[in-house]
Amino acid sequence: MEEKILRRIFNGFIYIHILEHAKRKPFYGTWMIEHLKEHGYSLSPGTLYPILREMESTGIIVKEDININGKIRKYYSITEVGEKVLTDAREKLKELKMEF
Repeated sequence: MEEKILRRIFNGFIYIHILEHAKRKPFYGTWMIEHLKEHGYSLSPGTLYPILREMESTGIIVKEDININGKIRKYYSITEVGEKVLTDAREKLKELKMEF
Protein backbone atom coordinates (compact mmCIF):
# COMPACT_ATOMS: atom_id res chain seq x y z
CA MET A 1 0.00 0.00 0.00
CA GLU A 2 2.75 2.44 0.98
CA GLU A 3 4.67 1.72 -2.24
CA LYS A 4 1.54 2.40 -4.31
CA ILE A 5 1.06 5.80 -2.69
CA LEU A 6 4.73 6.72 -3.11
CA ARG A 7 4.55 5.75 -6.78
CA ARG A 8 1.63 8.15 -7.30
CA ILE A 9 3.54 10.95 -5.58
CA PHE A 10 6.68 10.27 -7.63
CA ASN A 11 4.60 10.22 -10.83
CA GLY A 12 3.50 13.75 -10.00
CA PHE A 13 7.14 14.75 -9.60
CA ILE A 14 7.91 13.20 -12.99
CA TYR A 15 5.16 15.29 -14.63
CA ILE A 16 6.57 18.44 -13.05
CA HIS A 17 10.08 17.48 -14.09
CA ILE A 18 8.94 16.94 -17.69
CA LEU A 19 7.18 20.32 -17.75
CA GLU A 20 10.23 22.06 -16.29
CA HIS A 21 12.47 20.73 -19.04
CA ALA A 22 9.90 21.26 -21.77
CA LYS A 23 9.83 24.90 -20.73
CA ARG A 24 13.62 25.26 -20.88
CA LYS A 25 14.01 23.70 -24.34
CA PRO A 26 12.44 20.93 -26.42
CA PHE A 27 13.62 17.42 -25.51
CA TYR A 28 13.28 13.91 -26.90
CA GLY A 29 12.20 10.84 -24.96
CA THR A 30 15.49 8.98 -24.69
CA TRP A 31 17.16 12.10 -23.32
CA MET A 32 14.40 12.44 -20.70
CA ILE A 33 14.75 8.81 -19.63
CA GLU A 34 18.50 9.31 -19.11
CA HIS A 35 17.99 12.64 -17.36
CA LEU A 36 15.39 11.24 -14.97
CA LYS A 37 17.75 8.36 -14.22
CA GLU A 38 20.30 10.93 -13.01
CA HIS A 39 17.65 12.05 -10.49
CA GLY A 40 16.92 8.55 -9.24
CA TYR A 41 13.90 7.71 -11.40
CA SER A 42 13.94 4.51 -13.40
CA LEU A 43 11.57 4.74 -16.36
CA SER A 44 11.40 2.52 -19.40
CA PRO A 45 10.19 3.78 -22.78
CA GLY A 46 7.01 1.80 -22.11
CA THR A 47 6.39 4.01 -19.07
CA LEU A 48 7.59 7.39 -20.34
CA TYR A 49 5.92 7.47 -23.76
CA PRO A 50 2.39 6.86 -22.45
CA ILE A 51 2.98 9.72 -19.98
CA LEU A 52 4.13 11.97 -22.83
CA ARG A 53 1.10 10.96 -24.95
CA GLU A 54 -1.23 11.72 -22.06
CA MET A 55 0.42 15.10 -21.47
CA GLU A 56 0.13 15.83 -25.18
CA SER A 57 -3.54 14.81 -25.31
CA THR A 58 -4.34 17.15 -22.42
CA GLY A 59 -2.63 20.00 -24.22
CA ILE A 60 0.19 20.71 -21.76
CA ILE A 61 2.97 19.68 -24.15
CA VAL A 62 3.24 19.44 -27.93
CA LYS A 63 5.26 17.05 -30.06
CA GLU A 64 7.20 18.03 -33.16
CA ASP A 65 8.82 15.52 -35.50
CA ILE A 66 12.30 16.73 -36.49
CA ASN A 67 14.58 15.08 -39.03
CA ILE A 68 18.01 14.52 -37.49
CA ASN A 69 20.47 13.02 -39.98
CA GLY A 70 17.68 11.22 -41.82
CA LYS A 71 16.04 9.92 -38.65
CA ILE A 72 12.79 11.37 -37.34
CA ARG A 73 13.03 12.29 -33.67
CA LYS A 74 10.05 13.45 -31.62
CA TYR A 75 10.74 16.61 -29.61
CA TYR A 76 8.43 17.77 -26.86
CA SER A 77 7.89 21.34 -25.67
CA ILE A 78 5.52 23.08 -23.29
CA THR A 79 2.32 24.89 -24.29
CA GLU A 80 0.71 27.95 -22.71
CA VAL A 81 -1.63 25.63 -20.83
CA GLY A 82 1.38 23.62 -19.66
CA GLU A 83 3.08 26.78 -18.44
CA LYS A 84 0.00 27.62 -16.38
CA VAL A 85 -0.08 24.10 -14.93
CA LEU A 86 3.63 24.35 -14.11
CA THR A 87 3.17 27.73 -12.42
CA ASP A 88 0.30 26.35 -10.34
CA ALA A 89 2.33 23.26 -9.40
CA ARG A 90 5.28 25.43 -8.34
CA GLU A 91 2.98 27.49 -6.10
CA LYS A 92 1.60 24.36 -4.45
CA LEU A 93 5.13 23.06 -3.89
CA LYS A 94 6.14 26.38 -2.31
CA GLU A 95 3.13 26.17 0.03
CA LEU A 96 4.03 22.62 0.96
CA LYS A 97 7.68 23.53 1.54
CA MET A 98 6.62 26.33 3.89
CA GLU A 99 4.76 23.75 6.00
CA PHE A 100 7.97 21.86 6.66
